[in-house]
Amino acid sequence: MTIKRCSFLVPGDLNTRTGGYTYDRRIIDGLRAQQWEVEVRTLGEGYPAPDAAALAQAGRAADALPDGSLAVVDSLGFGVLPDLAQRHAERLCWIALVHHPLSLETGLDAAQQRALFESERRALASARGVIVTSPSTARALAAFDVPASRIVVVEPGTEPAPLAAGSGDGALSLLCVATVTPRKGHALLIEALAGLKNRRWTLHCAGSLVMDAACASSLMQAIEDHGLRERVVLHGEQDEAGLRALYAKADAFVLPSFHEGYGMALAEALAHGLPVISTRAGAIPDTVPADAGMLVPPGDAIALRAALQRLVDDAAWRAQLSAGAQMARGRLPTWSQSSVRFASALADFRQQAGGA
Repeated sequence: MTIKRCSFLVPGDLNTRTGGYTYDRRIIDGLRAQQWEVEVRTLGEGYPAPDAAALAQAGRAADALPDGSLAVVDSLGFGVLPDLAQRHAERLCWIALVHHPLSLETGLDAAQQRALFESERRALASARGVIVTSPSTARALAAFDVPASRIVVVEPGTEPAPLAAGSGDGALSLLCVATVTPRKGHALLIEALAGLKNRRWTLHCAGSLVMDAACASSLMQAIEDHGLRERVVLHGEQDEAGLRALYAKADAFVLPSFHEGYGMALAEALAHGLPVISTRAGAIPDTVPADAGMLVPPGDAIALRAALQRLVDDAAWRAQLSAGAQMARGRLPTWSQSSVRFASALADFRQQAGGA
């Protein structure tokens, strides 16, 4: 009988509360539920800018893998380890798990973008297979010279959720669930909402304030400068119970990202039947159906403000979008389904590589 076995090489702490790490955890749990033997190894801290200690730890993790190992590596680490990937390309079956290309992160200068692009392109050349979380990311990898035949799309799953009850107090409760980093567009959201002070709304933001401390500090200053301290609540990182409570009391969901490889929080909002205001960036149009939300150009504060103004003012439109979200929630894949697809992709890649 074929032994179903693989290793996951993860940058940093697998328990980090971001969408990418949540995906990794849920897939690992799902593989184990299918009787896969899954070993998890850390590549060290500080990715995608590892120091010498992290690079040494990544080297030890790869060296310890037996010849022929099926090694799944989160691209937050894999994309900046091209030399390590090439060194072990003949003896290991590298499977790159790409949430979104590193060079598409917001806030990089041109030189940083070029360096990350070239690093990830070189690393992906050593991968036997690439698993991505959306068709959008699959299309983006064409620029990295990855043949479509080596790419498999496995979208994240979404837990079934009760419909949001809403705030019920007359003031629209807007929810944003995202780690505070430049790519998520919090500063743009504050700028847009600053022009709607004469409307009744409250913004609740859930997400780490320490992963990018400079960005979080800048956001707090912007809230203060715009006089929105009483209208914007920064809840910080929340556990599952905390997030459930915030979703339950929300009237709408907003996420003005500059790029998303999928947008798990957006799918979670749909699962709660919430109307969505977001952007036409990356995979978001694939995740949010047209009848469930309004998508504006990324970085466009005026268009974002107009969409939010209509959301606050037009109750009938909100109800229409909510109905669209409730239709979409039934089409979202479960984590069990996503794990089965992931396992099938691993088995196919192993067979193509000549493994048992």
